[in-house]
Amino acid sequence: MSDYLNLKTANCKNCYKCIRHCPVKSIRFENSHAQIVGEECILCGNCFVVCPQKAKEIRSDVAAAESLIQSGAKVYASIAPSFAANYRDEKTGRGHTLSALARALEKLGFAGAEETARGAAIVKRQYERMVAAARQDVIISSSCHSVNQLIRKYYPQVLPSLAGVISPMQAHCMDMKRRCPGAKTVFIGPCIAKKDEAETYPGFADCVLTFDELSQWLAKNNIRLEETGEEDSPQGLTRFFPIAGGILRSMQKSNPAYSYISVDGIENCIAAIEDIAGGKAGKCFVEMSACAGSCSGGPVMEKRRTPVKNHIAIAGYAKDRDFDTEDYPEEALGKEISALCKPKTHVGEGAILEVLRKIGKTKPEQELNCGTCGYNTCREKAQAVLEGKANLFMCLPYLIEKAESFSDDIIKHTPNGIIVLNEMMQVQQINEAACKMLNITPSHILGDQVVRILDPGPFLEAVEEEKNTYNKKLYLPEYEKHIAETVLYDKNYHIIICIMRDVTEETRRIQSREDFTHQAIEIADKVIEKQMLAVQEIASLLGETTAETKTALTKLKDSILRDEERA
Repeated sequence: MSDYLNLKTANCKNCYKCIRHCPVKSIRFENSHAQIVGEECILCGNCFVVCPQKAKEIRSDVAAAESLIQSGAKVYASIAPSFAANYRDEKTGRGHTLSALARALEKLGFAGAEETARGAAIVKRQYERMVAAARQDVIISSSCHSVNQLIRKYYPQVLPSLAGVISPMQAHCMDMKRRCPGAKTVFIGPCIAKKDEAETYPGFADCVLTFDELSQWLAKNNIRLEETGEEDSPQGLTRFFPIAGGILRSMQKSNPAYSYISVDGIENCIAAIEDIAGGKAGKCFVEMSACAGSCSGGPVMEKRRTPVKNHIAIAGYAKDRDFDTEDYPEEALGKEISALCKPKTHVGEGAILEVLRKIGKTKPEQELNCGTCGYNTCREKAQAVLEGKANLFMCLPYLIEKAESFSDDIIKHTPNGIIVLNEMMQVQQINEAACKMLNITPSHILGDQVVRILDPGPFLEAVEEEKNTYNKKLYLPEYEKHIAETVLYDKNYHIIICIMRDVTEETRRIQSREDFTHQAIEIADKVIEKQMLAVQEIASLLGETTAETKTALTKLKDSILRDEERA
């Protein structure tokens, strides 16, 4: 299968929403991103529709359509009848006419445009023949390619109940090519699966575009839909095909032995197919469409979120007369629909239990089956892990429990006191270290005002000024504690976190060192003072002795000089 749906890796945020909404779980979580498993996908488009990050994108075939036009061949467009709901006049709110859409397509180079509803008339008559002849006990319409793929890949035992008739797209393209030999055809509609149908059954539609692709192509060429004043064909009973029950509404129910049932929405289709597989249905014609509301709720309906308006627009556009089309022989309308299922991986109970054990689910009551991972049950998730489509860490309750256990262990065993307050200054959480520090028990303060145990000033300041403080030294005289207080305000979660580090012993050691230093300085000062006094006394005594010596020596010198003069 080609890559009709691609992943924009940068956009994928691992929310698992696509897995939750995939009816057949054909998505593999790989390299931290959700990857579509092509051979399992039924192209219902649910993952494309529900992705909140727009991480899925549909393959564009506009270039292929342009190449067909540039080839010189006459190219005709087959327009799905749901166009009446998709393309509405911005002023009136009413659907644009086919003539307005055909004129815009001619500006792009198309030779002409017709309604796929003409092909639906051909298919509808074949359904009527099958019911009238009671060829099958249960007849499931085969117009929806996603339903066909669902049966081929997952319920091959129901293939005998599938009508095996070409789709309206195929019938119309075949009819246009009969009327214009050598022409090429491009189907335009709200469906992704039609791209695969065109490539699986070549020779009918040469290219498939979605309404979104057409809108972008028109916008690129500055082409707007403008009414021409021409009236649409008064025929068009099969224009009802794109709404729920539309096939039945257009059919003649000639065999009273048959019940006529309409089923839309992939989950309902799966339930109905399982009933048929279980032998709970008989003598009935079942109209099935994978999309809720049928094609008017298709994944690429640009206005798919307005189901009531879409229904009204299409029903208002439809007519009560059938199209006049060629009555093709039955052999021209048949389509082989074979099984595509691959062998299902069989894993033993022991392997599943081992996976469950690894995510903390050792008892049946621990299997929450919450579906947040995308799978309906924990056992389905375990099976997906064993098939390589999922990993252990996709279990949100397990991750939360693990994270809470980890954080609780940290808070419980940290020597720092931790107190969490709300913006009303009420204590929401307090750990053992804080209780020991403040000589209280959690029951005495949880839910109460912090003012009972601490000065609320720093917390009020943190909220009012939206400013955090770090390692502010405080003395709590009532607890005889010195602490380094950090106050953090989390505006997003509306909480204040107080982290108290007990620095009492550290402070006492510092104070002891400071006291010792002061004492040493005092002793040194006293020693220095005594030394200075001693020096001064010695200096004084030395001064007196020196003077006396000087006097004696001077007298001795004078006496010697006088004796020399006498001689």
